[in-house]
Amino acid sequence: MPVLPLDELQVTEKDPVSGKSRTLPALHPERASSRHFVTYVSPPSSSGLLEEFLERAEFIKQDLQWLLALPHDLFWCQVIFDESLQKCLDSYLSNAPRKYDSNPPLPPTVQQVQNELHRCVFLTFLRMSTHKESKEHHITPSVFGEILYNNYLFDIPKLMDICVLFGKGNSALLQKMIGNIFQHQPSYYEDLGNSVPTLLQVFNNILEICGLQMDGDKAEPQKLGDQRKTTPLDMAEEELQDVLLYLCDTSSTLWAFLDIFPAASQTLQKHGFLNRLSSFYELCCPELEDAITKRKFEDKGLQAGLWSRLSHSRKKMLEICHTILSNSCLQPILEHRADNIQPYVEEFLEILTSLLPERRFLCDYDELFPVAEDVSLLRQVSPSLDETRTTYILHGVQGSWADSRRPRPCLAPPHTGKVTEGAYAGAHQNSQSIKEPECEGAAAYTHLTDVELDSLVSQVKDLLPDFGEGFILSCLEEYGNDPEKVINNLLEENLTPRLQELDRTMPRQQKPEPCPLVSSRSNIYADDEFDVFSRDVVDASRIWKGRRKQETSAQLLADKSVIAGQKERYSRYAMVTEEHIVDGDYDDEYDDTYDGNQVGANDADSDDELISRRPFTTPQVLRLREEAAVEEDEEEEAEEETVKPDHFVQDPAVLRERAEARRASYYARKGIRHDNSSALLGANRGQGQSRDTLQERRKKEANKGVRANHNRRAMADRKRNKGMIPS
Repeated sequence: MPVLPLDELQVTEKDPVSGKSRTLPALHPERASSRHFVTYVSPPSSSGLLEEFLERAEFIKQDLQWLLALPHDLFWCQVIFDESLQKCLDSYLSNAPRKYDSNPPLPPTVQQVQNELHRCVFLTFLRMSTHKESKEHHITPSVFGEILYNNYLFDIPKLMDICVLFGKGNSALLQKMIGNIFQHQPSYYEDLGNSVPTLLQVFNNILEICGLQMDGDKAEPQKLGDQRKTTPLDMAEEELQDVLLYLCDTSSTLWAFLDIFPAASQTLQKHGFLNRLSSFYELCCPELEDAITKRKFEDKGLQAGLWSRLSHSRKKMLEICHTILSNSCLQPILEHRADNIQPYVEEFLEILTSLLPERRFLCDYDELFPVAEDVSLLRQVSPSLDETRTTYILHGVQGSWADSRRPRPCLAPPHTGKVTEGAYAGAHQNSQSIKEPECEGAAAYTHLTDVELDSLVSQVKDLLPDFGEGFILSCLEEYGNDPEKVINNLLEENLTPRLQELDRTMPRQQKPEPCPLVSSRSNIYADDEFDVFSRDVVDASRIWKGRRKQETSAQLLADKSVIAGQKERYSRYAMVTEEHIVDGDYDDEYDDTYDGNQVGANDADSDDELISRRPFTTPQVLRLREEAAVEEDEEEEAEEETVKPDHFVQDPAVLRERAEARRASYYARKGIRHDNSSALLGANRGQGQSRDTLQERRKKEANKGVRANHNRRAMADRKRNKGMIPS
């Protein structure tokens, strides 16, 4: 016989007042025990209140152990109808210490009680989320969902706190637990969508406290009587600490919830959560960084704690974005959950395109989760991927790195094999190995240039100016060229033994050049008598520029020392030796038998008519022109004979006259009127010009565009006179 579920089960028991038997539903308020559960308070910082905390924690632990020992029906009666139990559980979710809190470590006895209480609360929530404990003890799934929802046993804030408190080490149980709740009560999805504006309002509140505002928000003009908004650099240390704690708690809680229940990513993305989160990151995180690094903290430990908390928050926000992007777009494609993957590919490209303006956010995200790897995976599963858009996105990421002036980490070559879910998980496993304080930037870069090293050193010296550059370089080398890690360890006094032995004011050692340019040069002037790089003394009397002092042109021409020095060299070319000639006659193997005879000179052609014809006679018509040409040639030969032999240096004046005569003859043959008047040249500059010179120049200016310039000046003057061109 099948056992009825708890919601349909009826039980018979005696009435405590009348003593008669009565039948009641298994889930009835009168079946709940009258037990008062005390609320939880966080562990105190002072030792005087530890005894009270231990007593309260012991009461809660005993009550929860009693609750867990109840049978199935009585347990659910107590859970549903006991309001003090719900207040106790809610107080623990709200006040339990988180791992990112800056509270001092608890004493061993207090920590042991806290751990036992932590375990009891987790087991209570785990049993509350289970509708079937065995074949005999179970609740109808639909009724189970109604019980959870109508009695407010779980809601979205409670689920988020449960994930952030119990997620470490219990992820498998929590995934089954929260999945079971959402499966049996789909109304929680609607509540999750309604909670997204509240989450976004949290980021807006942080921006408002910091005196910042997003571009999409409507800015109202500030009233004259209102005080100026404080910035993170101006606010008090306590207020800055509260802001960072608020940001760290929000980002860690949301990340833990998405890590346990990734199905919530699609609900968040429907409300544009990624765009708002990236804008908040781009606007707020640099301001908080400046506030921590530029302020003068008396307590260096507080400064280190704030920096570590900010780094933790930034890393969690980047992981939130990656989780949403992966589960909304990439996982459905890689797991083949959809027949048509094109909508998911399109959404992925749209999200990345919308993130391109957020340059700082894009660099940090690409460092933890390289965008190029995601694009490479999509190219393998989607052959029709738009290459233009993907190239634009990759160039945008590269431009963000260039703007940030940070060294970009070297990426592994893209995976070219078959794409599976395991391959996708392996492509991003490097993000799990990054520690929380290493959010921004500079994780283990090698082969850095001197400029990049100077930039890393300056980042550390801006915050810690008392340390020497040599010591900072040693720290960077020890911690993989990561300035954030160096700053954290210096502020927390958590250096390695090797660094603790070094002098903290050690200056930077200058490295000698391995091969100086002066000693490595090689040219034709090296090691000569004027090489100042190879010798210290140079005969300056042999160095001059232009003509030597006190030396005239006549003395320079009369100096024949150079010619005399070359005379002996050229005299060698006049000497001819004839040692190879034995006799005076020229004798070789050439056959000169026929050299004195004209062989074939008088032979007749094969055609006898060519010899028998009379010689050619010039016609009468052509004789006059031929005779004139002969006479002209004879005159030219006569002129050539009368020309004096050319000298080595001719008179320049004679050469100019000949050139002018040739130019005038050329202009005459071409019919060009050449104005050769000296008036056009005028006098030297600065001495004034005559009237004729000015007149000739005006003529030249007015007529210079008649031929070559196509009369442009005249047409321009005509347009200007008609008012077409403003003068």
